[in-house]
Amino acid sequence: MGIRGIRLCLTKPELFYPQLRAIYRAARHGPIKIMFPMIATLEDLNAAKDMADQVRNELGAPEIPFGIMIEVPSAVAMAEELAREVEFFSIGTNDLTQYTLAMDRLHPMLARQADALHPAVLRMIAQTIRAATSAGIWVGVCGGMAADPQGAVILTGLGVRELSVSIPSVAAIKAQLRRITLSDAQSLARRALACPNAATVRRLTQAKGVDQ
Repeated sequence: MGIRGIRLCLTKPELFYPQLRAIYRAARHGPIKIMFPMIATLEDLNAAKDMADQVRNELGAPEIPFGIMIEVPSAVAMAEELAREVEFFSIGTNDLTQYTLAMDRLHPMLARQADALHPAVLRMIAQTIRAATSAGIWVGVCGGMAADPQGAVILTGLGVRELSVSIPSVAAIKAQLRRITLSDAQSLARRALACPNAATVRRLTQAKGVDQ
């Protein structure tokens, strides 16, 4: 909420344009992508793309893929339309969780309840993945859920094929995913979507031998 993410970029073009110019200059020397943060509406995305295209034309730079962060419920609700406008999605589970549950993840009384394994959040993720799959674009996940062994298994079962985690978490996540088949992860994910709360989801994954 407030002026952050792409809203800040659109409100402060004097900050956004230099970043776009740097990206397009770098694109001459190797593969690069642009991912717009905190997209909430098609209007936000189209405005950002127009500014990027303006810079690309000014510099005579090559076209590069656009992607967006899925971090707010409105982006999930519009995922089918958004997927037709970009080449990839990255789901930001930290913000998506707090906005879906209306719980500030930094609030001293609410932070522990803002669990990304809540079925409401999982259903948001599943809806986003369906839209991406239908449009033929890839979808990844970043945020705390990707680095949670239980979360990583469920995300894999839902159809995510790229997890962004911090370096210290890589070995544990890879080890966990090697211990479960894709079909088992898919079955677990389907059952998790039908759970009533995050605690039930975590008990379900623990019962299947997934580390907490």
